[in-house]
Amino acid sequence: MNLLSPVSEIMTTNLHTLKPSASIAEAAELFEKHKIHHIPIVIDEKLVGIISMSDYLFFRRGFLDNHEDEKLEQIRMNNYEVSYIMTKGLATLEPTTRVNVALEVFKENILHAIPVIDEDKLVGIVTTHDIITLLAADNEAHAKY
Repeated sequence: MNLLSPVSEIMTTNLHTLKPSASIAEAAELFEKHKIHHIPIVIDEKLVGIISMSDYLFFRRGFLDNHEDEKLEQIRMNNYEVSYIMTKGLATLEPTTRVNVALEVFKENILHAIPVIDEDKLVGIVTTHDIITLLAADNEAHAKY
């Protein structure tokens, strides 16, 4: 992997997004169906926040002891919007930003996903998973002993 390549070469572009008014139950469905860990929250392609699997799990922190608890949890999941738990004020990158810059952001923060914005529109997302996947597939990457 060339660390001086633009993030546009490694970012995920097939994004699953929600509007701020979507229910947390809708977010749960996307997490489960697509096996993803981050959902950008957008209004007309403009990023307004992100919800991570960690945000969702923190919201769900209760343990269900019986079927009544399960019914209450479903009501709660359907009545809270993702805007309630989304993270705002995110670090973002441009498509031309180098991969090494993304690595520095990951290293300095407690982030695992960085949205990529081009002319105020969400065009992709770079995650630590994207970078790990590329490193694992990179025949040039090796350990020195």
